[in-house]
Amino acid sequence: MDPDVFREALASVCTPVSVVTSHHDGHPHGTTVSAFCSLSLEPPMVLVSLDRSSDLLAIVTESRVFGINVLNDDQKDLALNFARKGHEKFEGVAWDLDRGVPRISGAATWLVCKLEQLHEGGDHLIAVGLVEHAESGPGNPLLYRHREFGTLARTGEGEL
Repeated sequence: MDPDVFREALASVCTPVSVVTSHHDGHPHGTTVSAFCSLSLEPPMVLVSLDRSSDLLAIVTESRVFGINVLNDDQKDLALNFARKGHEKFEGVAWDLDRGVPRISGAATWLVCKLEQLHEGGDHLIAVGLVEHAESGPGNPLLYRHREFGTLARTGEGEL
């Protein structure tokens, strides 16, 4: 498989922009992810893909808890901020410690997860989280497709 063809095909898939967070040694940590989705209703579980070289992966592995902040459509700057390397990502960011993990103010959806399993996934590890708390707000989620940010445009009512 040609990596460029694969990357381009995946770029056409719309994903929610989420910041996965955890707390360690009195400091918040977080990173922007593009691979996050629901896994199970009974029990409530989600999965998120974390780069093997991510500082956050080591913290989540040790703390066994993580938060998922699905960003609101007006939080593009936060998505870019948390996508960069470094330990100062939370400087100037409104957040609080909620159930032991950093919660970014204004996120469209907030989940608190207990790490249940880690699975091999190429250059990433797949973290399976048992959802212990969930909230959704009134805003629209920030989405990413074809290397651009956007949000949901309704095409009609429907339920999957």
